[in-house]
Amino acid sequence: MPFEILRNDLLTMNVDAIVNSTSSEPFIFGGLDAKIHQMAGPELLKERTKYGSLKLSYPIITLGYKLLAKHVIHVVGPIYKNGKLGEKQQLKDTYQHVLELAAEHKLESIAFPLISSGIFKYPRKEALEVALNVIKQFSEASDMMIYLVVYDEASFEASKPYIDELKYAKTNEIEFFENRMVSPKMLRRKPRTIDELIDEIDFTFQEMLFKFIDQKGLNDVDVYKKANVDRKLFSKIKSNRFYQPSKSTALAFSIALELNLDETLDLLKKAGYTLSDAIPLDIIVAYHIEKAIYDIYEINMVLFDKGEHSIGSMN
Repeated sequence: MPFEILRNDLLTMNVDAIVNSTSSEPFIFGGLDAKIHQMAGPELLKERTKYGSLKLSYPIITLGYKLLAKHVIHVVGPIYKNGKLGEKQQLKDTYQHVLELAAEHKLESIAFPLISSGIFKYPRKEALEVALNVIKQFSEASDMMIYLVVYDEASFEASKPYIDELKYAKTNEIEFFENRMVSPKMLRRKPRTIDELIDEIDFTFQEMLFKFIDQKGLNDVDVYKKANVDRKLFSKIKSNRFYQPSKSTALAFSIALELNLDETLDLLKKAGYTLSDAIPLDIIVAYHIEKAIYDIYEINMVLFDKGEHSIGSMN
């Protein structure tokens, strides 16, 4: 299941469903709920009213009417009091039940806000951790495209400390000075033997990819899920020997396969790319590879924080 964190407006998302964190009663609640109803038109409230009161964490689905999204999933998230009254489990249940409802309706894409982090006062950093944990677990059994849309400045800031070593301080490999990223040493390759070079001379990206999959003893499903790549895209690559992926996709597969830097360069080369110490995305991905950090969610959080596009997804 591809997953992306976006700094965007939920109302601009052209997906099968957006999630509306709302009141238990059928009236326009305010905040995001009010904006959704305003854009959708009065028909949305009429349909929502048919369901009456909603139970905590149990969603319902309506049409999207004038929204870009085809549907709206309405759900009541928990009100945060002190964190000792089951709020975390309630929030987990909220995300889980929404995803299950979306799967039941065979939706292919969904966009979430950071549920309960507004007037319900759930701490944004903790709300983000809950959302990511549930989404990661759900991804093991689903190909649904999921977006977590972080719009307001406070929620955006909450995403920053989520990753360990996010500031990266100063390392032997990479230094981050404010928003400038500098790699003091070039990405290096081990010498290749003549036999190795000749053996791979006619390999396409597709063939190189499946060579690595076989070498690592992995199966296709595990690889495209770990790469945060859509199943349909993976099928296109598998069926076309000369498929040319985006650099984002190629990098995502290198993470999923847990390739070292040399192997990553080999795979990228077959698609016409390389790694550069002058490109922030390349530096961030190379840093994680050198540290043997192969969690694509973690890498994409860092890319998001640094204003870069995530890798994988549907590219």
